[in-house]
Amino acid sequence: MTATAMKKEMDTVSVENSKTWQKVCNKADLVEFSGVAAWLDNVEPPAQVAIFYLPGHGNELYALDHHDPFSNANVIARGIVGDLKGAPVVASPIYKQHFRLEDGQCLEDEDVKLRTWKVEFKGDEVWIEG
Repeated sequence: MTATAMKKEMDTVSVENSKTWQKVCNKADLVEFSGVAAWLDNVEPPAQVAIFYLPGHGNELYALDHHDPFSNANVIARGIVGDLKGAPVVASPIYKQHFRLEDGQCLEDEDVKLRTWKVEFKGDEVWIEG
């Protein structure tokens, strides 16, 4: 399942320092303890983002690159969510590298890190800062 936001004037909000928040989906579009993909067009270049919803955790929402640098495919949102050494991670569905959801760090290769975004609920809407 993927969630794609239709770009509308009201779905983006500019804030200080040229940061822009973009509405990407609604809470109902998310799958608990799983990922969905969204298109983020308020960054340059536009990016595919994997959003993970972990209800009951201190931080319930995470957003990181959907692009897997090892397989060169946009598949991270389809990865398996789990926990390694107390940290929530996603395992790439292709070659199984683990990426920490908090900071995008690959646990098998310290030189590889996925880009992350600030993400939050605003009511029942999911917004990402670009």
